Formats: sequence, C-alpha cells, structure tokens
Amino acid sequence: MERLTVAIDGPAGAGKSSAARLVAKRLGYLYIDTGAMYRAFTWAMLQEKIDIGDAEAVRALTERIDIRLEPLEDKCRVFVGEREVTDAIRTQDISSRVSSVSALAVVREKLVQLQRNMAEGGGVILDGRDIGTVVLPKADLKIFLTASVESRARRRYLEVQAKGGTETLEDIAASIASRDDMDSHRAVSPLRQADDAILLDNSELNLEETADAITDLIQQRCR
Repeated sequence: MERLTVAIDGPAGAGKSSAARLVAKRLGYLYIDTGAMYRAFTWAMLQEKIDIGDAEAVRALTERIDIRLEPLEDKCRVFVGEREVTDAIRTQDISSRVSSVSALAVVREKLVQLQRNMAEGGGVILDGRDIGTVVLPKADLKIFLTASVESRARRRYLEVQAKGGTETLEDIAASIASRDDMDSHRAVSPLRQADDAILLDNSELNLEETADAITDLIQQRCR
C-alpha cells in the first residue's frame, strides 16, 4: 500500500496527537509530534530565561538548539540536546506560553524546516496548527480535526482530575477558548482549515473511534 504524508490540523484539545499516534502505530507510520517541538523550544526559553520580546536572544537560540524526537510504541520521547523533556513540556506553564512562542516567525522558520526534513519520503503523520497550510502544503492527505469547546474542556477536565489537579471545568473551557482565539488570529501561520482538508468533528467520538475515522480516510486515499 502507498505510504502517504498525512497532515492533521485542528484546535488545542481536539485529540490530534493521541489519534495521530494511534493511527501511526496501526499503519507502521512515523508520528512526528510537531506540537512537542514547539513546547520543547518554549521550555528551552524558560530554562535560559529568554524574554519573548528579545528577538536577538530568540534567534540565537534557534541557531544552537537541538530538538530531537524518538518515537516509541506508546509515545514520542522529546529531547533538547541530551536532556529528555518529554514530561517537562506538558506543564500548564508551558501550555500557557507555547502559543505565543510558536507565533514568532523565527521560531516557526526553524521548526518548519526540521519538520519538512523529517517528513521526506512519506509514511509519516504530522499534527499541529498549520501542517496542511504551511509545513506540508502538498501533503497527500489533509485532515482538520476539531471538536466543540465544551467537549474539549470536558476531556481535559477528566485528565486534570485523574492527575489530582484543581482546575475547574469553567477555567479550562475559558483557557481553551482563549487559546483558540490566539491561534486563529496570530499574524504568522494562523490556525485555519486548508481548502483541500477533510473536516472531521470528533465531539461525539472517543479516541478509538477518531483513530478509526482517520485510518479509513487514509485507506480510502490510498485506494
């Protein structure tokens, strides 16, 4: 079967990464966690105490940073240099900052090139905000995965509760809505559905059902 380049875009909390990872495992594709790469860059900025408004320092970091992904069966390990940051980049502090960092043109230029290099040859699935519109505009299959704010907030709330967190459902919903607005209106590579992307709303689907729908779309495109 032909091995495609698959681009999955959509808002925060739609389950893009989890679904993409599961589909990649099923089909023997390489899953490239682009969101983790931006989180890793954000983490590095915080570690080095670089202000987002310090353009010179940010550019200098893009020139020396080494971000590496190591796919495992159940997740993607993330490294900055030799330090693993897989868990460190998933904090609320990173989540609240990553959208602003990823809107910086110099950061996107650096990471987009890394992502394009990794996607050469096909048999890959990438997810993010601008994969089908900017990173891989000629991807074999583009999917825009979305869900209602209420649905995404409910999922996140259950995750927070399972980890003993104290965020309320209302606070999470407000944060998601704010993130949507920021991602959709940023000057560089805003979140939008590519003209040739297939819309998939998974508000009423669980992870397995979402992965089934994406797998079906890939198989249909191969045929």
